[in-house]
Amino acid sequence: MNVVIPPIFFYVIGAMLVIFGALRALTLGRRSRRALVDADGDESPARASERRRHLRFGIIWVLMGLFLIVSTAGVLKVRSPF
Repeated sequence: MNVVIPPIFFYVIGAMLVIFGALRALTLGRRSRRALVDADGDESPARASERRRHLRFGIIWVLMGLFLIVSTAGVLKVRSPF
């Protein structure tokens, strides 16, 4: 029994990954205005590590979503030598 998943499913999942990955990178991955306004201007090492992690994973989500969309569209077809 062959079960075929419609391509729209992969397009929607890919679009969600792109949108939410970009939102994660832009909102959670950047320094807050309060950190820029503070007297010393430095953020704690734990906060900096958390901010970098959100930025990295946001970028990874965007790349995964783009790959899913491009591969579903058939741009990355594998050509069989047979």
